[in-house]
Amino acid sequence: MEKLRVAIVGATGLVGRTFIKVLEEKNLPIESYALFASKKTAGTKLSLLGKEYEVQELTENSFDSGFDYALFSAGGEVSKKYAPIAASKGCIVIDNSSYFRMDKDVPLVVPEVNFEDVYNNKGIIANPNCSTIQAMLPLKALDDKYKIKRIVYSTYQAVSGAGKDALDDLKNENGTKPLKKFPYPIFDNCIPHIDSFLDNGYTKEEMKMINETRKILHRPDLKITATTVRVPVSNSHSESINVEFENDFDLSDLIKTLKDFPNIIVVDDPSNNKYPMPILATGHDEVFVGRIRKDDSVKSGVNLWVVADNIRKGAASNAVQILEKLITEKQ
Repeated sequence: MEKLRVAIVGATGLVGRTFIKVLEEKNLPIESYALFASKKTAGTKLSLLGKEYEVQELTENSFDSGFDYALFSAGGEVSKKYAPIAASKGCIVIDNSSYFRMDKDVPLVVPEVNFEDVYNNKGIIANPNCSTIQAMLPLKALDDKYKIKRIVYSTYQAVSGAGKDALDDLKNENGTKPLKKFPYPIFDNCIPHIDSFLDNGYTKEEMKMINETRKILHRPDLKITATTVRVPVSNSHSESINVEFENDFDLSDLIKTLKDFPNIIVVDDPSNNKYPMPILATGHDEVFVGRIRKDDSVKSGVNLWVVADNIRKGAASNAVQILEKLITEKQ
């Protein structure tokens, strides 16, 4: 069996540390790891599968020793500079930043949905946006069966998606400390503003969801609109997704279609107050779907409530799942 070497870039960050946690859980057949981060956190010691690693400063020569794969989660500017360097040395990069997602030469992959797209990679594979990833599982299942006509996204996104400073803002209950991340307090508040505003009135986050959905589903002309909102929840994103179909559907058949799709867990028992919530999804890699009901305002529509751990399935676990499938197929 080939001895595989894997690099983790951004190892000391929230997603980087979750890469390590998920890799420990999966215990993939990887011979050795190397951990990289900025100069600021280089020297940090982290444990992975019982072995202690010293985090190295990322430089242009970091990939000279040869790696088979690299997991990147260090921001778009780092990916822009270093992912092509890694790829040029024969390393396949799975990148969690937004930098390459809409590049026509870079596959944008959710393993349960469009893994076959990885075969068109030129050394870089992009991990979609966290809010896009969780929506793709139910939407792929339903698009294949009923053909989606239009999607309306409304998101309720957890603070952890904005990083450690954002979590500190959430803990700042009495507002005595300066805000680190948000323009307004997030404690006891909702902020309908994720990423910067664009000329069309949408935010970058909203346009990411729209454009990434089209790319992943191979539906470039699909009608989609989105409103993304940051809510005072520490972890796991929730989404209200309204879907209109070209074809009619039977609700019980639609629910079965969702249940049969890999890594979807349907939690939909309103009479017993059972539905997906962030506290249910946190710590899991599955996508939870509930509040499934017909939208009688259109000819063929349905409402879904979709919840997933944004740091795991929305980032680290999705990337590690891509890595796992690449390794399995290679062997």
